[in-house]
Amino acid sequence: MYSLEELFCDVDDFCQVFEPQWHRQLLTHGFKTRQRKRSMSLSEIMTLLIAFHQSHYRNFKSYYNHHVGKYWHSEFPHLVSYQRFIEWTPSCLFPLCCYLKACFGSCTGISFIDATSLKVCHNRRISQHQVFKKIAARGKTSVGWFYGLKLHLVVSEKGELLNIALTPGNTDDRKPAFD
Repeated sequence: MYSLEELFCDVDDFCQVFEPQWHRQLLTHGFKTRQRKRSMSLSEIMTLLIAFHQSHYRNFKSYYNHHVGKYWHSEFPHLVSYQRFIEWTPSCLFPLCCYLKACFGSCTGISFIDATSLKVCHNRRISQHQVFKKIAARGKTSVGWFYGLKLHLVVSEKGELLNIALTPGNTDDRKPAFD
């Protein structure tokens, strides 16, 4: 997506179909929770999160305060404080993952597979690490040893993302390709 407007329209079209189905699914499984109306819609929140990853900013706080608040205030008239926005972001994780899956391309012949390490802590702190303790593992890349996860990507010859897999760090790079 090259423009903010194009990105928002695509995300909003997805959210208009996704949200009603998602809420119906939550209600049928007994997960009924209080749904307070937010001043920003789910599609606006998702658009800002996606646009951050397309930007040159390295941390979200400076992006939100210096770029969004300064230049995009007219595009998002009900912009909330940084702290409130951060409180809302965990509720967008599942819709963001579903949107990513909806954006996958289709295989047209040649595909490329690659894996990258996602380090969760320094090797010296493995015994103290608690957050990803059950899913992270010690692995080795061509650069050296690390503790964490591996992100496996499949990309078409057109550059479209076809599939992703997240595995423990000690998983062989070839294994997710055959699963």
